[in-house]
Amino acid sequence: MYMDIRKFCILGLVLAALTAPALAGTEFLYGSPEMSAAISGTNMFVPGTEVPVTVIISNSGTNSVMVTDPKTITPQDPPNLAKLVNAGLSAGDAPVEIRSDAQQIGDIPGGVSKPVTFLVKFDKDAPAGTYDLPLTLKYQYVDWTEQDGGNLLRTGYLNKKVVLPLAVTVRSNVNLEVDGVSTDHINVGTEGYLTLTLRNAGFEHAQKAVAKLARDGASPLIPTDGNVYIGDFKPGDVVNCTFKVSASSDAEAQSYPVDVLVEYEKSNGEKETSDTEIVGVPVGGKIDFAIVSSASSVHPGQKATIDVTYKNIGSATAYNAQARISAVDPFTSNDDTAYLGDLEPGQTAVAHYTVSVDKEATVKQYGLDSEIRYRDALDNSQISDTMKMTVTVVKPDPLVGALTNPIIIAVIIAVLIGAGYYIYRRRTSE
Repeated sequence: MYMDIRKFCILGLVLAALTAPALAGTEFLYGSPEMSAAISGTNMFVPGTEVPVTVIISNSGTNSVMVTDPKTITPQDPPNLAKLVNAGLSAGDAPVEIRSDAQQIGDIPGGVSKPVTFLVKFDKDAPAGTYDLPLTLKYQYVDWTEQDGGNLLRTGYLNKKVVLPLAVTVRSNVNLEVDGVSTDHINVGTEGYLTLTLRNAGFEHAQKAVAKLARDGASPLIPTDGNVYIGDFKPGDVVNCTFKVSASSDAEAQSYPVDVLVEYEKSNGEKETSDTEIVGVPVGGKIDFAIVSSASSVHPGQKATIDVTYKNIGSATAYNAQARISAVDPFTSNDDTAYLGDLEPGQTAVAHYTVSVDKEATVKQYGLDSEIRYRDALDNSQISDTMKMTVTVVKPDPLVGALTNPIIIAVIIAVLIGAGYYIYRRRTSE
């Protein structure tokens, strides 16, 4: 029984092999890659910008004629296959810089597209117009196939180089140039004026142009009046724009960056913004003061006048300066302010304060806070850093103390009167 089943299975396999259709191979008679390329998205760019440009590379090649034959081996690569495609973009005569090297993007079969991206820098002074960027494609494709015997297939490949033009359009735009920088009264902690000489080095006739000043990151230079209306700003025009800026009190005497740009309308009414220029602005040192007089000495229970000499050790003039002290125990004062006037750098002024010292004051050295309120060159009210003025409470001289004691003074007066009366009586009795 077992042998009959086995014979039956073998007979079935033989019959299946005899009745099954033969597997046919395919031979391609004609066909080759057909390569094209196009920029993805807009092909319009602004001068001075650096942008990634994505290119879509397509293969529209077909295999128009092919033959099937049971004795033919189907080649692994059809003739319309672009193998090992290498894509490189160059500038040609366009005012650009290509910042990406050629790239390998692999095989591209017929009817398939692949993207490749290049970084392109458009020159800041690029004239408006349309330019061709040459895209060079290098690849291999099947040139011939030859079947040697029943199982060996040989394939010959050709190297192909194709240069495809990619059209890009440079838009007309205001190319902003800063030809000059001047400052007036810009010091640390104050407000001043910044004048910029701006030039339209581009090819766009700007209308309703407005120059704008903006803070650059965390720069301590902050525009307080940062818009200047220009109006028409034609190619080659030069204008002076004055802005009001302030320098924060924690800045140093050095140059700091600030951003400037121009917003405008094009001839077709489209609103546009120029490229942003970063300008270095010199900032002068702060207005600062110091107490240059020596410490004053007072006695417990005394009412005294303290003279304090202030000096402007800063880099700019302080206008209408007024000094004051903060009297603390054991001092009191009804006269704690003094007018100093205008103080130029290096100039000094003396303030006079009247203070009363508590009679129980401890003999030691005291520090009283003092500050100066003044106005800067733009008439903004400012307050200086706090300074310490030194006042020393000392013991009174015993002789001076005795001479100021009312009882002792009365005794002395009585003695003097008595002595005078005695002398008088002796003279009249003689």
